[in-house]
Amino acid sequence: QAHLVESGGGSVQAGGSLRLSCALSEYAASSYCLGWFRQAPGKEREGVASLYTGGTTTHYADSAKARFTISVDRAKNILYLQMTSLKPEDTGLYLCAAMGRTCSLRAQDYQVWGQGTQVTVSS
Repeated sequence: QAHLVESGGGSVQAGGSLRLSCALSEYAASSYCLGWFRQAPGKEREGVASLYTGGTTTHYADSAKARFTISVDRAKNILYLQMTSLKPEDTGLYLCAAMGRTCSLRAQDYQVWGQGTQVTVSS
């Protein structure tokens, strides 16, 4: 059983928008910390945004602030990442993560991962 299933990726031009979704299993939905990460070819996985499900606390990478919004629909068990004003440097495989021992942007803090959805931004 896949605990996390991402969707919503695609190819867009710079300045465009995308909304990524991550369907959560019941197990993943019980997580206090959920996050979105991205990985570009040849680069390390980097944190984009994280969310504390017990409140309203969110964290964003500097590159994502004012452009990306992380949210969760608890009724549907779906984690979202709304991305606007996309740039070519946003290109990468976007993965959602659960069971974070902290709500950080460090990949090593999360135990459960999805397979990812590809985002490609052209100039």
